[in-house]
Amino acid sequence: MAINKKYTVPYKRKKLGLTNYKVRLRLISSKKTRLIIRKSLNNFIVQLADYNPKGDKIIKSFNCSILRTYGWRYCLGNLPSAYLLGLIVGFEAKKLKIKEAILDIGLNQSVKGSSIYTLLKGALDAGLIIPHNKEILPTEERINGKHISDYYNLLLEDKKHKQFSKYLKNNVNPANMMKDFQEVKIKILNKYKNG
Repeated sequence: MAINKKYTVPYKRKKLGLTNYKVRLRLISSKKTRLIIRKSLNNFIVQLADYNPKGDKIIKSFNCSILRTYGWRYCLGNLPSAYLLGLIVGFEAKKLKIKEAILDIGLNQSVKGSSIYTLLKGALDAGLIIPHNKEILPTEERINGKHISDYYNLLLEDKKHKQFSKYLKNNVNPANMMKDFQEVKIKILNKYKNG
């Protein structure tokens, strides 16, 4: 019979690489509402959550498909759509009387100017207070999709049809992304300005 414990079996979620418990403990000990961002290839799932010993209490949940109601016809996983979703999340948080939150990116890598920080920028612009370093936020040109429009304009005609085939099949011109971005942004601002 063993007297000393030589090996401790880790928690299942840690073993599977799904949860970093040290980071989670730091986030929970802040006692603030968490802005949880999870990214997939073509979508973002964002939740406002409070800690509860029996399990996190999700206050409200969002994903990028809400942008379709505002007329956004482009990909739901790019930087402009991340910013627009962040804007909606920030305004909805204010409606729920949440003024301050802390960012929870989970196991996503922290990359300067990435879509996660673009979503954060949208929430900040809506008035949500989230501790951050200004250096991690993307530039305005990347937020409004100028880099995508410029890339589209640089491509030869046959390459355009190959790389942007979904857009072109649905009569969406990536060269107009900045203009469409501003229109959707104004719709969102007007909706939440009016109540």
